[in-house]
Amino acid sequence: MTGGAGFLGSHLCERLLAEGYLVLCFDDLSTGARENVAHLAGDPGFEYVRHDITLPFRIEGPLDEVYHFASPASPKDFERIPLEILLAGSAGTHNALDVALAKGARFLLASSSEVYGDPLVHPQREDYRGNVSTTGVRSVYDEAKRYAEALTTAYLRHRGLRARIARIFNTYGPRTRPGDGRVVPNFVSQALSGTPLTVYGDGTQTRSLQYVDDLVEGVLRLMRSDEGRPVNIGNPVEHTVRKIAQMVIELSGSRSEVVHRPLPQDDPRRRCPDISRARESLGWEPQTPIGEGLEKTLAWFAR
Repeated sequence: MTGGAGFLGSHLCERLLAEGYLVLCFDDLSTGARENVAHLAGDPGFEYVRHDITLPFRIEGPLDEVYHFASPASPKDFERIPLEILLAGSAGTHNALDVALAKGARFLLASSSEVYGDPLVHPQREDYRGNVSTTGVRSVYDEAKRYAEALTTAYLRHRGLRARIARIFNTYGPRTRPGDGRVVPNFVSQALSGTPLTVYGDGTQTRSLQYVDDLVEGVLRLMRSDEGRPVNIGNPVEHTVRKIAQMVIELSGSRSEVVHRPLPQDDPRRRCPDISRARESLGWEPQTPIGEGLEKTLAWFAR
């Protein structure tokens, strides 16, 4: 597991251990945190290795599955560490693929809905090629994921690697970084601290939010399937950003107000997955209502 100490990776490590896997967690802690996996340290099936995935690595012994989740993903990272993001998607993916190939392991790439850019088609099916700027602020992440998908597909077609591609849509839950630039952690952090909730633009832009437990279930089903095509893993139910802000205020009991700021460059106004392929190939769809997921997230942030 690369990126195993990150938000998504730590939840996946937890689930794999619960199912009896031996888990080797790689993370350089550039955006992940040891605290995310500290509760797993005493498990005899868990091992943490601090390593920069853009550098080659080897693993001794047998290996069944490789989950490649290593990549900074916060909008704030796009301007802070753009080269590191590009390297994680290129060199990091190369290295993870080579390890999987050498071990005869299955491989799963954690891609992103960002491959669709600011889409002109709604909802987005996997055959939609996207509307992506190659030079915009978000391009370092968008293009890193698009390259990683192309590279993974080449290993599948020409090297015979059993590879899977999960296009992950907006996911929230415990262990997200406070104020990392994404809508839920921003709003939750602001509501709990009593500061105004920052809504960019007029708030009518939409987000499709899935709780992290649903994402983990979808990823595991995809890894264990025979589906070699990219698969959207997300929630097809859309909410306006303004509505999400109001829900967070109500659920937290906060007295925070909402303030508006200019919409960031290249920020998508609408993104929503078509999950027909996930339903048909994996028998998967999200199960957690947004109110329940937000309550769990608020409780974790409050602690």
